[in-house]
Amino acid sequence: MIAAGHAGQVERARRGLADKDPAVQAAALGALARIGALSVADIDHALSTGATAVRLRATDAALTVHGPGSRSMLYRLLVDALTDTDPLVVVGAAWFVSERRVRTAVPILIATARAHDDLRCREAAVAALGAIGDPRGLPTVIDALKDKATVRRRATVALAGFDDDRAEAALHQAAEDRDWQVRQAAEELLAEGDPPDDADDDGISRRR
Repeated sequence: MIAAGHAGQVERARRGLADKDPAVQAAALGALARIGALSVADIDHALSTGATAVRLRATDAALTVHGPGSRSMLYRLLVDALTDTDPLVVVGAAWFVSERRVRTAVPILIATARAHDDLRCREAAVAALGAIGDPRGLPTVIDALKDKATVRRRATVALAGFDDDRAEAALHQAAEDRDWQVRQAAEELLAEGDPPDDADDDGISRRR
C-alpha cells in the first residue's frame, strides 16, 4: 500500500481498503491521500466501520479530500468523530475542524473541553476553539485556565484567537499562573499587543 501511494497506483491502493488487516486499510487510506484520490465516501466508510487505527488515519487523511461533499458531508463526519470512543481519534478530528475552521463543531468542542475525561481531548478541543475563534467558545477557553497545566498552556495560546476584552483580561490572569510556560505564553501575547516603546500616545511609532 505504501509503495502504491508513492507510485500513484490508485486502483491498487483502493483494493487495500477491503483488506482484513486494519493496518493495511490504514496504509491504503494514506496511499490514496498521497495520490490525491481519497473521497468523502472513503472517509465515511473508515470512520463508521473501521478499527481504531483506521479511524485515526481517516481523521488525518481527511484534510487531503477535495471535490463533492468536502465542505459539507466531510465536515459533518469529522464533527461526529469528535465523540469517538478513542481519545486519539477525537484529537485527530479536533485538528481537522481547527484547520478548516468548522464553526458547526463549536458546541461539541465546548462540551469536550469542559467535560472529557481524557486530558489530551480537552487540550485539543481548547486549541481548536482558539483556532476557530467563534465567540461562543471564549468562556470555555477562559474556564480552561483552571484546568491542568497542559490545558492551561493551550488555553493561553488559544486566547489569541479572540478579539475580545475578556480575552485580554484572561491573559493578564494567565501571566500570574503558577506554571512558568503559561506565564511565558501570556507575557509574549500581551507584549505583542503593546505599542513600541518609542510610540506616541496614539500608538504610532516615530522611529526612523
